[in-house]
Amino acid sequence: MHRALSFAALLLATTVPVAAQNSAPQPVPIVDTIPAPRDVDYPGTIQLDIDATNTQQGIFQVKQTLPVAKSGHMVLLFPKWLPGKHGPRGEIEKLAGLQILANGKRVPWTRDDVDVFAFHVDVPSGARSLDIQFQFISATKPEQGRIVMTPDMMSLQFNSLSLYPAGYFVRRIPVQARVKYPAGWTAASGLPSKAVGSTYTYEKTSYDTLMDSPVLAGRHYRAFPLSERVTLDVFADTPEELAAKPEQIDAHKRLVQQAVKTMGTQQYDNYHFLLSISDELGGIGLEHHRSSENGVQPGYFTKWEEGPGSRNLLPHEYTHSWDGKFRRGAELWAPDYRTPTRGKSLWVYEGQTQFWGYVFQARSGLVSKEDTLEAYAAILASLDNRPAREWRPLIDTTNDPVITARAPKGWVSWQRSEDYYNEGLLVWMEVDSILRDRSGGTKSIDDFARRFFGLRDGDYGEVTYTFDDIVSTLNAIQPYDWRTLLNDRLHGVAKRAPTGGFERNGYKLVYTDQPNKAGRGPTTDLAYSLGLTLGKNGISSVAWDSPAFNAGIDLGDEIVAVNGRGYSPERLVAAVKEAKTAKDPIKLMLKSGDRFREVAIDYHGGLRYPHLVKTASGEAGLDKLLQPR
Repeated sequence: MHRALSFAALLLATTVPVAAQNSAPQPVPIVDTIPAPRDVDYPGTIQLDIDATNTQQGIFQVKQTLPVAKSGHMVLLFPKWLPGKHGPRGEIEKLAGLQILANGKRVPWTRDDVDVFAFHVDVPSGARSLDIQFQFISATKPEQGRIVMTPDMMSLQFNSLSLYPAGYFVRRIPVQARVKYPAGWTAASGLPSKAVGSTYTYEKTSYDTLMDSPVLAGRHYRAFPLSERVTLDVFADTPEELAAKPEQIDAHKRLVQQAVKTMGTQQYDNYHFLLSISDELGGIGLEHHRSSENGVQPGYFTKWEEGPGSRNLLPHEYTHSWDGKFRRGAELWAPDYRTPTRGKSLWVYEGQTQFWGYVFQARSGLVSKEDTLEAYAAILASLDNRPAREWRPLIDTTNDPVITARAPKGWVSWQRSEDYYNEGLLVWMEVDSILRDRSGGTKSIDDFARRFFGLRDGDYGEVTYTFDDIVSTLNAIQPYDWRTLLNDRLHGVAKRAPTGGFERNGYKLVYTDQPNKAGRGPTTDLAYSLGLTLGKNGISSVAWDSPAFNAGIDLGDEIVAVNGRGYSPERLVAAVKEAKTAKDPIKLMLKSGDRFREVAIDYHGGLRYPHLVKTASGEAGLDKLLQPR
């Protein structure tokens, strides 16, 4: 018996591997050989020459001369962490054809095996400069990324069209750019330039200023001066889209006036609203110190009377010249475009900018007060019906530019998205309401704006801040436990959105059966009844734990019939109306791939759309906030 057991044990040992005997490698160490940025001058001026004439294929040809002071190891970087993108969004995949020469001979390069935005080279002895050339192959179809070049227009961003030397703060690297555009085109930028024919030579500047100075160029162009320092530069697919009426331009002039009156300074020597009106060029809204990139669909001027459309875009991006570009959260500033930034202050950078964008649109008359109140109601309702706030705090959404890079989400109401924009607006509305209440109406968020943002007129550098700076500034205006309030709003979880600022400022959120005017467009909005919205491509959202969700509907479904009849948006809306006085559920036939199924939604609450109603007698705080200064 003992002998048999020993044999069995031996057999087991030779046929079943023991875990401790498994192969177990050790990691290869990651050695960073890329020089860290230093706050010292780069020895020489980069010459950057760009040929932007191949508008049919969307190919930019880049030639770059980079002075070098010594031979040996050097690293060239393609901009990765882009200001305003809040994440590593440089389009390195579109760089092609890279060649580097010194003294007319090719210099080999090696891409870093960890940071793919970095290229290692060995500068040969005796070389005074590196001659670099490559192509930036821009998108020609939307699935490749944003389209930045069409036969009639282009959005030229220097961060896609240059390399820079590692080891230096980018503000200490001199550069001069020259761009050849198609014949007959005009180019506009916040960076001054001189044009000879179709070639523009931009003034010598620092690399960070060049990256912050995009160009909009095109065949059809009009410039509208808005003040001594500010210009609205408009490019369009067709000349007809440039037909702005005087009263429309006057509203844009008032936008500048109202922002400057509020902030007290201008953080630029000149500012250009670079506005493209196109259904071919990719849309955009991106802030810069002395300009903003703004892309809207056709009809910005010609369909003005149909509603506000995209007119909130310019107030938002203009505010960023103060909030985000000049005053910037300390963790959002970096010495180069390789150093990661962190977004914990985006509730100020974007949230307060979102706040001022709506205030300035109303103060200027760019958008009416009525339409602004409707937009507020849509924002409040969206956030107040977002159950994800029960598990995910607002501050965590500031990681979304890195987590998702604005990729589509299946269940936004349960996942949250970049809520620091609109919920940041709610937080700052609450701050305004407390300032008014505690000071007896003598103080408001205008006092914060002037004290926090209005520091040095014409300064387009950066002044960083911390959470403590925000709290101390608020306390200097009106003593209150701001630290606890803001920490609760940023780090706490709750069932409901923080709508108290609107309520304290004299307005509350209600639901009626009349559509919200901010919802104009090709959308069927049943978000607050069935819990779904539908666009031109079918179901665009399903709210978590809504009647539609509980019936098993998701974004992959297509509604093909309503109560036994073929689907149309009007028929679905009518079914929701009729169900309010009926006992039978709403029956939907759904198609998912090649499968069909019927679901029943037992909902009888009728149509529900959000609106703000005034609760205060007389002039409320929100009324005062939206008044022109």
